[in-house]
Amino acid sequence: MSTAYAPPVLGGHYGFRQAARMEWIKLRSLRSTAYALLLTVVGMISMGVVTMANTKAPQGASKVASFDPTNNVLAGVALGQLVIGVLGVLVVTGEYASGTIRSTLAAVPDRRLALAAKAAVFGGLALFVGELVTFVSFVAGSAALSADVPHPSLGDPDVLRAVLLSGAYLAMVGLMGIAIGVITRHTASAIGVLVGITYVLPALLAGTTGTAVARFFPTMIAGNSLAVTVPMDGMLSPWAGFVVLCLYTAAFLAAADRLLARRDA
Repeated sequence: MSTAYAPPVLGGHYGFRQAARMEWIKLRSLRSTAYALLLTVVGMISMGVVTMANTKAPQGASKVASFDPTNNVLAGVALGQLVIGVLGVLVVTGEYASGTIRSTLAAVPDRRLALAAKAAVFGGLALFVGELVTFVSFVAGSAALSADVPHPSLGDPDVLRAVLLSGAYLAMVGLMGIAIGVITRHTASAIGVLVGITYVLPALLAGTTGTAVARFFPTMIAGNSLAVTVPMDGMLSPWAGFVVLCLYTAAFLAAADRLLARRDA
């Protein structure tokens, strides 16, 4: 991760507005930010288009009833969450690796305020990009469907909800990445924890206990609750899944906040 420009120390009074402005300057000055967001956009749209181009018309009453093209077109969220989550980690751990954290804390000695500003700025950017890329993926993926396959529309029941919540999910994973980065302060460790929570543990649990426990993990919620328009057996409902994700995000940020409070004490 390249070293960001460190803005001058704020003289006298500082507050959330000044801290957020400083975080925005640092975030947009990093080349890795643009590259990661570009990878998210291109990767998610490409996966959505390829998935939809290979989607075949359902045959038989049971397959027609369970057919959910919206879930297929949002398949790229599985890639997008990794890139956004890792970028969230690097927003924090990159400062420790490069030493710019000293400039940050000199400008904003209150570590908890710095975390709040960082989370607000990166979370807002991740939400904007997440919503943008899910809508573009939906439109591009739907256009790639063959003529004999039912085409989803944003006006269809639950389709708009699925697209909106999928975009919000990416922002929440990004915030989890920031919190994990604050807790570990080490890039490899933080990415390992993030990948374990989003990919490894759900896969292991799904293979050993089915969906009984795995359905409460972020990736399972995103793919089988948020991004569906046809309910899936054994999975959380979309809004129940969204609440669980909010609790995940809040718990990680609260843990990071408590840790910073002890460091400030």
